[in-house]
Amino acid sequence: MQNQKSVGIFGAGSIAEAMLDGILSQAIMPPEDIYVTNKQNDDKLQLLRERYKVNTTRDYKEILSKCRYLIIAVKPVDVYELLISLQKFVTTNHIIITLAAGISTKFIETVLDKKVQVIRAMPNTACKVRESATAITLGSYATKEAQDFAEEIFSSIGKVSVVEETMMDAVTGLSGSGPAYVYLLMEAMVEAGVKVGLPRRLSEELTVQTVYGAAKMVIETGESPKKLRKQVTTPGGTTMAGIKVLEKADFTDLLIKAVENAAGRSKEMMKEHSCLHKLQNVL
Repeated sequence: MQNQKSVGIFGAGSIAEAMLDGILSQAIMPPEDIYVTNKQNDDKLQLLRERYKVNTTRDYKEILSKCRYLIIAVKPVDVYELLISLQKFVTTNHIIITLAAGISTKFIETVLDKKVQVIRAMPNTACKVRESATAITLGSYATKEAQDFAEEIFSSIGKVSVVEETMMDAVTGLSGSGPAYVYLLMEAMVEAGVKVGLPRRLSEELTVQTVYGAAKMVIETGESPKKLRKQVTTPGGTTMAGIKVLEKADFTDLLIKAVENAAGRSKEMMKEHSCLHKLQNVL
């Protein structure tokens, strides 16, 4: 019998596990109400079963008969195949939450060919430390109940924003891919510290604390990054000397282009999946 607040998780990667950890740590539901499956990694399923005491199976019928909420945490390229496998078991009582980049709620509704509730979410890798910036958007049939549940589970791994679906590609380019931009910046800062004479370990420690402290300053003071930057950039001082180099290299413009490019790729992925769907329907 289907539990009205039970969850089936399709995919057992790092973000799926982070969500699992968040759900259980916040006691949103007990482990016996959670079912996890993946495509082929038996060892990972065994690890999750032993670590979290959840159910693991590859029987989709079993999962859908017992779970109302279905979290799709597989790679975007695997979403269509998974939806086809689930189609005959999905009912309008199910609520689907997809984490796949570039996959719209409309695509899922169309492939399943049912008025099923769909929520699209874009967390980021900081969910592993429960500091994700997650945006969610509602499909055509999603209710307030579905939204509330999605906000509850994603709040267990960070902060949640509800947005229009037209914004999701931009969200993907900014916060979805954002941690990688910050890590690249940190890599460069570490190398710079080494180049000007610091031992690598010390350079790493100073870089990590600097980035952490800067983010915490924005959060705790409520000031904008722009205002805080100006406060520490004294005319003729050392910070200004460094900022001038970044400005000359169009640092800000490069970051904007990076976000634009990632957002554009998200849009391209949706077109690719839509074309695949149409082609397979014809065949």
